[in-house]
Amino acid sequence: MKVGLGLPIADVDELLTWARRAESATFTTLGLLDRVVYGNPEPMVTLGAVAGATSTIRLMTEVLIAPLRRPALLAKQAATLDRLSGGRFTLGLGVGVRDDDFRAVGVDRRQRGRILDEQVRALRRVWAGEPYGEGAGPIGPAPARPGGPEVLFGGFVPATAERVAHWGDGFLGAMFPPPEMGRFFRTVERAWREAGREGRPRLVAQANVALGPDEVVAEARREVRDYYRFLEAPGHVAEGMLTTPEAIGRAVREFTDAGADEVMLYCWSPDLGQIDRIALALP
Repeated sequence: MKVGLGLPIADVDELLTWARRAESATFTTLGLLDRVVYGNPEPMVTLGAVAGATSTIRLMTEVLIAPLRRPALLAKQAATLDRLSGGRFTLGLGVGVRDDDFRAVGVDRRQRGRILDEQVRALRRVWAGEPYGEGAGPIGPAPARPGGPEVLFGGFVPATAERVAHWGDGFLGAMFPPPEMGRFFRTVERAWREAGREGRPRLVAQANVALGPDEVVAEARREVRDYYRFLEAPGHVAEGMLTTPEAIGRAVREFTDAGADEVMLYCWSPDLGQIDRIALALP
């Protein structure tokens, strides 16, 4: 059973301490979310620092809003991070949903799906060592893993399953309970088989957690409400957070039973004590 932690974004100065503590507690992956119009640290830069502060734990964007970035630079950044981390990097990609992020970088939000599809084709060409395009040669460095770092796609729409099947290594799902997650896992697996892919896609589930005294849970819920304030009912997401050892242990078991290869527990309070508390709550 593999369990990772999502790094909290409320205290940027503590992230490297978090990373080291999580690695020593035998968590398998550290994830970091992506926004532009928000107070979170930029994920590719931050995970570069985390790579230098750790040695074994995997690093993952959870998820990077790819259409906000130019594909040539994204390919170079991802390959560099893969090399610096010794092949520990997973590039989680999504289309994004918030208007303000797209306005800030001058990208048409309505075109985000098409942009992502074009980007992924470009990423694969770059990582294979092919010329980028007419008048532009290969872009290095070569990634640590031949063909590029592991790529997961997020998003509960049919297009996500097709992207996984044709361009990705797996799927990252968030915001849904185990039964619904399991149903979409089956959708991804079916698309994979129909595309003629060998083996099976890697399946990752994410849940929001806060474990500790009342003030830790309250702080985490405030952070979640703020982050999800674009939704009609951000309080529903905050109240759905897992806040007891029993709830966390049950969710990990149920996601695993639904087919998850790894469960990411996203922490919204920077309280360091959560790392040991969550580790003790795992089945």
